[in-house]
Amino acid sequence: MNKIRLAMLLFVASEAVFFILLILAYVVYHATTPSAADASRYLDIPRTAVFTACLIASSFTMRQAVVRFGTERRRPAFAWLLATMVLGAVFLAGQGSEYFSLFKQNVTISRDLFGTTFFTLTGFHGLHVLIGLVMLGTLFGLELKRGGTGRPSKGVEAVSIYWHFVDAVWMVIFPVIYLWVLR
Repeated sequence: MNKIRLAMLLFVASEAVFFILLILAYVVYHATTPSAADASRYLDIPRTAVFTACLIASSFTMRQAVVRFGTERRRPAFAWLLATMVLGAVFLAGQGSEYFSLFKQNVTISRDLFGTTFFTLTGFHGLHVLIGLVMLGTLFGLELKRGGTGRPSKGVEAVSIYWHFVDAVWMVIFPVIYLWVLR
């Protein structure tokens, strides 16, 4: 195993601990607070499901980019990488628009425990998506500078690991926050 891959896997493992704790905090809040179900009425589940689909699709496009970077014909990899960035940006814009909508309804991080746990958990995830977009953009620029020829850098796999982690975390967060409320 190369050192860059190992370093990314260790970093992702450490970040997973933070997410597990934040998710557990939300679950404990939701399970022990009678008003938790009322707070969820502010969430737009269908709209967020669309942005979630974009993020899930970005894992597919990222995988396609990695596969293409591993071939002799690497030009298509740039299109897949660009598609990944666009889908990630759409997700992030969707999260931002949801925040704006919640703020208009006076749901803030300081209003109550729902706001605190919701904005902390989704905001921490959003920060990770933003970091992933910066990593993807950097990777795009570095690979483009290399001219799209030769072996891909080891950074391609490392960024891919990070991006799939961010997507996987949302695959836990979305059902816990948005779908659990339907019970």
